[in-house]
Amino acid sequence: MSRLKKAGYATATGAAAIALIGAWEGLRLNSYADVVGVWTACYGSTKGIRPGMNFTKHECDQKLLADIEEHAVGLDRCLRIVLPDERYVSLVSFTFNVGVGAACKSSVVRLINDGQTRAGCDALLRWNKAGGVEWKGLTRRREAERKMCLEGL
Repeated sequence: MSRLKKAGYATATGAAAIALIGAWEGLRLNSYADVVGVWTACYGSTKGIRPGMNFTKHECDQKLLADIEEHAVGLDRCLRIVLPDERYVSLVSFTFNVGVGAACKSSVVRLINDGQTRAGCDALLRWNKAGGVEWKGLTRRREAERKMCLEGL
């Protein structure tokens, strides 16, 4: 169980994670191939998604909670320190977008675990490519995650 689930998604921290990730991922009730060809639906869900699938908003909301939890649990396994809520939410959003394996192996998490918080938050900005191509949407997302990551420093 992740830190988010333990606290409850109805808390300010849980609500911030849902709002941040949901806003950046956007809602699509039908499956589609994303910019690198991965089948995706709802709020960026990829697990088990195939062409021609359709979902209700309620189903997508449930998928979002399950997907956030899965990524938060993965992130929790590689974080060695307790983070302030805003920083934690920014890293959950990052992990949701790039995947647990990539996030846990990233300089972002390594630097933050090593106490180099500012450098770790700044490293988020390097993760703005998909398929080797820089995307304006990813750049804006990483800037927002970095801003949230740096809160309180």
